[in-house]
Amino acid sequence: MITAIEVKSLQKRFPGQSPALDQISVNIAHGSITGLVGPDGAGKTTLLRLMAGLLEPTKGYIKVLGMDPFLQCDDLRADIGYMPQKFGLYEDLSVIENLNLYADLRNVLDSERQRLFRRLLTFTDLTKFTKRYAGKLSGGMKQKLGLACTLLGTPKILLLDEPGVGVDPISRRELWRMVRELAGGGMTVLWSTSYLDEAELCDSVCLMNQGRIVADDTPQSLKSTMRGRCLHITNIQGNRRNLLKQALRAPEVIDGVIQGANVRLVTAAVGAYPDLGPVGAGPTARLVEVEPRLEDAFISLLGGSSSAESALAAVIPEVELPPDMNQDAVIEAKQLTKRFGKFTATDSVNFRVKKGEIFGLLGPNGAGKSTTFKMECGLLKPTNGQALVMGIDLKESPSKARQRLGYMAQKFSLYRQLTVEKNLAFFSGIYGLTGERQKHKIQQMLDVFSLHPYLEMPSADLPLGIKQRLALACAVMHGPELLFLDEPTSGVDPVARREFWTHINGLANKGVTVMVTTHFMDEAEYCDRIALVYRGKLIALGTPDDLKRKVITKENPNPTMEDAFIKLVREADDE
Repeated sequence: MITAIEVKSLQKRFPGQSPALDQISVNIAHGSITGLVGPDGAGKTTLLRLMAGLLEPTKGYIKVLGMDPFLQCDDLRADIGYMPQKFGLYEDLSVIENLNLYADLRNVLDSERQRLFRRLLTFTDLTKFTKRYAGKLSGGMKQKLGLACTLLGTPKILLLDEPGVGVDPISRRELWRMVRELAGGGMTVLWSTSYLDEAELCDSVCLMNQGRIVADDTPQSLKSTMRGRCLHITNIQGNRRNLLKQALRAPEVIDGVIQGANVRLVTAAVGAYPDLGPVGAGPTARLVEVEPRLEDAFISLLGGSSSAESALAAVIPEVELPPDMNQDAVIEAKQLTKRFGKFTATDSVNFRVKKGEIFGLLGPNGAGKSTTFKMECGLLKPTNGQALVMGIDLKESPSKARQRLGYMAQKFSLYRQLTVEKNLAFFSGIYGLTGERQKHKIQQMLDVFSLHPYLEMPSADLPLGIKQRLALACAVMHGPELLFLDEPTSGVDPVARREFWTHINGLANKGVTVMVTTHFMDEAEYCDRIALVYRGKLIALGTPDDLKRKVITKENPNPTMEDAFIKLVREADDE
């Protein structure tokens, strides 16, 4: 093996904190794709920044192409392409203007520039969009442009920090195709990700936790350690959410998720099967062994997922709707349409969401799902049709409806300069809480989400997983009957996602109606039903298993949710 990056006994300590990286040693092979995976705060970004020469090690050393990236940064600048999580595209510049700016910064000469631009625009499929402002691009197109800017100068090392966050499955596959092609040409790639299905595509994976590498192996080897420990409970009678909660209490079980009509379990040992009687699966339920996933190994190496008990659901009262209210139409879209000038973002969409249902809105970036979502929670006014909440037309009485719902935005719409306590005070005031009731609810949310250690910290400085907890606390503290979640787990690791969905499942069991958008296809399996939106139209509606059944073929008899998403969108294109 030819080593492109060598890391030995590396430590990085920031003043007043425990080590961000502690005794890291790893060798990265030339021409390989290595995944960096780990919980929020594991040290992935710090390691990439050290490799890029943006930070100086406290102890130990890094050699990139045989050189010290911090001391020999000038010699390495042309050989390293670094794409941080928030890549610095200038949104008021066009695609071609961004490329020219980064070409200037990387000293790409005019004679070479046009050749490189043609290659990169073709490579990223952005040739038709050179005059479009970066701010007007979809999430996937922004990531492609960021990758193109990073590749200017043809670096030998590519460092990518969470490039798939907020990007739909089709765009993620395209990004992977491009990066795999680069690695095939001899480029060495480090890909930090919270998507474990992405990490499965890497040549090797470094699993990090608390500043250390706890596993360094191929995805296949890591998955093989889980064989015989991954099960489905099938033929379930009754509520899957209650079943998951009960199953996670079994001492044999260390992790569990809802997967369509089934519940997926990971056991502590091979052959350690839980008793289905006490968990309430019903007389027809069966345990079936299934193929391991990298996510199973990830959760196992970290000691299993957290408790199935939701402290939030315990303090939320049961939702009681008015007796004359249609329980099958708590959220409703009737011929819902939104136009921006000549462009139709949402086109005559119809659906109904029942009380206590978790309803997913899925679609590629720019497909119209966010527009539909924003009309249903009163943030956009429809051009035609109706967006109804609890029978209230949001076009006619938006303020009346908003008091009945909670909203959690994709970017966690917290006030960055305000502390945790002041964010809670501000949002509780918006939702009409005052006096002793407001104080009680703030204290309750601090207890439920374990936010006391962060009380005086500005939300801008919070770890991502804690920001997510705070955003959810702000959205539910007034006890809404409906909850709107716009990509609520974007960028957070599987452990934090497990904790989040424990709360959402608990709320749904209390009768809270939930509408969610997500790009995590495994997460879409938690939904009772899914509406798939593409080019403004509703192209599929049904349970996760309904959508998967639509794309079954002889070649793929057991399609994943991602397979269903991609095939249904491509079939709509063909039509």
